Amino acid sequence: MSELNGIIDDFYGIDGQLTADEIQIRDAVRRFVDQEVRPHAGAWWQEGVFPTHLIPKLGELGVFGPTLPEEYGGSGATGTAYGLMMQELERGDSGLRSFASVQSGLSMYAIYRYGSEEQKRRYLPAMARGEIIGCFGLTEPDAGSDPGAMRTTAKKSGAGYRINGAKRWITNGNLAQIAVVWAKDDEGTIRGFIIPTDTPGFSAREIHTKASMRMSVTSELYFDNVEVGEEALLPQSRGLGSPLGCLTQARFGIAFGAVGAALDCLREARDYAQTRIAFGRPIARTQLVQERIVDMLSRTVAMQLRALQLGKLYDGGVLRYPQVSLAKRDNARGALEVARMAREILGGNGISVDYAPMRHMANLETVDTYEGTYEVHTLIIGREILGENAF
Repeated sequence: MSELNGIIDDFYGIDGQLTADEIQIRDAVRRFVDQEVRPHAGAWWQEGVFPTHLIPKLGELGVFGPTLPEEYGGSGATGTAYGLMMQELERGDSGLRSFASVQSGLSMYAIYRYGSEEQKRRYLPAMARGEIIGCFGLTEPDAGSDPGAMRTTAKKSGAGYRINGAKRWITNGNLAQIAVVWAKDDEGTIRGFIIPTDTPGFSAREIHTKASMRMSVTSELYFDNVEVGEEALLPQSRGLGSPLGCLTQARFGIAFGAVGAALDCLREARDYAQTRIAFGRPIARTQLVQERIVDMLSRTVAMQLRALQLGKLYDGGVLRYPQVSLAKRDNARGALEVARMAREILGGNGISVDYAPMRHMANLETVDTYEGTYEVHTLIIGREILGENAF
């Protein structure tokens, strides 16, 4: 079976394009997920709980901000290595990968890219260890795909700012010790702020009505005259491009993460087809099931190749955000299609969380939507190749 697993995971010999360090990093996270996550993921998802006891272990694995310099708690890993970490975390569950993505690609990256040296040294090493958890407050109840329409404000007040507003669909909101919050200043310019979540006037309310990403903590954030000092401002942040730059980092990880969910679904559908007997033979011996498995493999290989090239562009310093949009758009949708086909192969058992596909399928409905919907990324790419803005 291990030989067949190798065929499933690496049908196009992608491992030959990876460095020894990248393979070692990926395999370390894979072992962790196989031992610590996959046996319990269905129960955690059904109960709607996030395994907070794993946070220190994730820090030890180095999945938080691995591409950052060592002086800030990272390991200077390649973008491809980071992507492969996200791939393996999402084999376990999209909620686990989302936790790491928000910590790394959004919260930590925002501080690293737009923060002061004091802010970087104060927060990033502890965040890399998982001792400080961050969330990223951009989306609002009335400003999702159009973040420039945000209503949250940061008005000058004495020696700092007074922040008022609300954010919604915020991953890690009720787990975080700090929130990276985006708000419009007195001139209407979007700026970033680091707000400790114990600041008076700040509150977080967990959203419990989700039928997707149930292993992820998702919250609404409220700011009622939250007073922060000048030291809370991310000094290099200015304009909508600042939070969108963070989203590019996180979307990069999503493109890899979706591959992990697809691989998990593909492997389970393959295993099930080989052992499920119908009409006196394994259903793997039927043409319809073989066609479906091959269709799943075809989509997954395309996703792997897209992610690999994205990693090469990242590591070569030539990555452009429309390229990330294409990978996020197609890999999230491709993984969702693979999960749906896997669920069908499992028949009635496919709706049980004793098996992975239904859980992945529900999660991927969110992955297909957040951090830019399929349609929004379509328009980003269309603008890039046609030179016309259709927003």
